[in-house]
Formats: sequence, C-alpha cells, structure tokens
Amino acid sequence: MKQTTRVKYAVALAGTALLAACGTESGGGGAGGEGKDEGKTKVANTEDVIADTYWVPQKVTVDGKTYTLPKDDRFRVDEAHITFKPDSTDPEMGGGESGGTVGCNSFGADVEIQGDTVKLTDLASTAMGCQGPVGEFESKFLSVFDGTLKAAVEEPDGTRTLTLSAAGGDSITLREGTPQPSPALQGTRWTIDTLLSGKGDDATASSLPEDAKAHLTLTKDGKATGSLGCNTFTAEATVKDGTIEFGPLATTRKVCSPPVMKTERELTEILADKVSYQQKQDSLTLTAASGKGLVARTE
Repeated sequence: MKQTTRVKYAVALAGTALLAACGTESGGGGAGGEGKDEGKTKVANTEDVIADTYWVPQKVTVDGKTYTLPKDDRFRVDEAHITFKPDSTDPEMGGGESGGTVGCNSFGADVEIQGDTVKLTDLASTAMGCQGPVGEFESKFLSVFDGTLKAAVEEPDGTRTLTLSAAGGDSITLREGTPQPSPALQGTRWTIDTLLSGKGDDATASSLPEDAKAHLTLTKDGKATGSLGCNTFTAEATVKDGTIEFGPLATTRKVCSPPVMKTERELTEILADKVSYQQKQDSLTLTAASGKGLVARTE
C-alpha cells in the first residue's frame, strides 16, 4: 500500500496491481442531441441532465477493450457513483467537487459543461492501493475521466445512460442511479482511512498504515470517542456552523509500531482544535486551519 502520495492521479495509483481484463466487448460514444440511434432515444438537453445527477459507472472502454464494473465484497463497489458539479471550482484545492468513487479510492476534479462537451481538469485521488479487478477498473476509468470528453445521454428503457467519449475513442458508460441516504453526522462510526496535507498543487493524500485502525464517533451529547489507530480517545466536541471544535483529547497510553505512532501524532494534531467539516454521503472530511486533515467513511 502506498503511504504518502501527491494527490494527482497519475502518481496516486502507481503501485496498483493490474490483472486480467473483465471483458472484450467494444464500446464507444457520440455527441448528444435529439433523434434515434439503434432504438435508443437521445436526450437533447445534455448539459442540464449531466449536472447534479447521481451516475453509477457501468463500464469503461480503453484501446477497444471493455472493462465492466466488477463485484468485490472487499471494496465499496456498491457505493460506486459519479456526480458533476460545474459551479464548484476552488483553485486553492487539489481536485474538485465533481467525481466520486468506483469502489476504492475517492477522486475529484473541476468540471466545465458546455452543450455536449465535458471538460475535466485538476483530477485528484486518494492513495489507497486497490488490488485485483477493482484496481484495474479504477485505473482504466481514471485514464479516461480527464480532459475534454464528448457526452451523449440516452434513455433506452426510461433510465438515462451517459456515455463520455475521448477523442481517441476510449469511453466511459454510466447509468442514472439513486443516491444512498447520507448517514447522520452524529451517532455514526466514521472509519479514518486517509490523511490530507497542503493546499492546491501542493496538496497530498496518504493512506493509513494497514495496522492503524482509526475511527471517530461524534455523539449527540457533545462528545467525541474513537481510536487514533492504536490508542483510544475521548474529548468534548461542539458541532456548529460547519465546524467541529474539539476539547483536549484524553487517550490511553499503549505503545504501538512506529508507523502507527506517527499516524496517531498526525491525527492528534488535526483533532487538537477547531476543524471545518464536509460530509458527502458516506464520507466525512475534517480540515484544520493548517491545511492538514483526514477523510473518514462509514463502514
């Protein structure tokens, strides 16, 4: 597992193992518009349909070979989704609000949508090593999910399908889905899997050591409990106006492996004072004033 990685996707998955392809079906896409194509009804207002829709990845075609979204209980494939937020560009942050996950890492990008053209820039990803078919699908998906793409939206059976096609013929196919209900901020156990540091082009994300089992729960009576990876902790926690202010952490005093102890020091620094928080369905991001932060997810 890669521990410290610049957020840019090309580096983030450098250690991912690639296995056999999931299929051999050829795929492709086309520009949006009205009319019929092989019995599929095309949607005219492509730009309006793409934004803010919950899209579930179905397949990606690279170099004429198609890879379908695999099934794997070890990963959160059942949470795979992509959303596009055209008006949420933040030049100070690596990555943007458009993106999601295909089962392992979370990723984001800035997006511009004009007619049937989708332009993705500043792509960023967390840095967990994803093995097997899930890792392979993610690698192929993100190799296409960047730059300028042509979009076509169709409704073959009453459910919208979005195809994003690159100039060279590679493509991504997504299907309109239903977003999962977001868990409550308080009362939910959040498993910490990523540490964040820096802003903009200097932003980095790193996964926790495999033996660091860190988690956080915010209780409705103003407390925070959890684990820093080895030692458990409790603290006062006040949630207000998009921030969480932590009181002094009371922790146990076990000695763990050096990588885990380093993670504990980093988490303690993040939770030492007030942090801003952002919840997106199953993920929670906490960011301190220093720019350091963490990403946690529901189990």
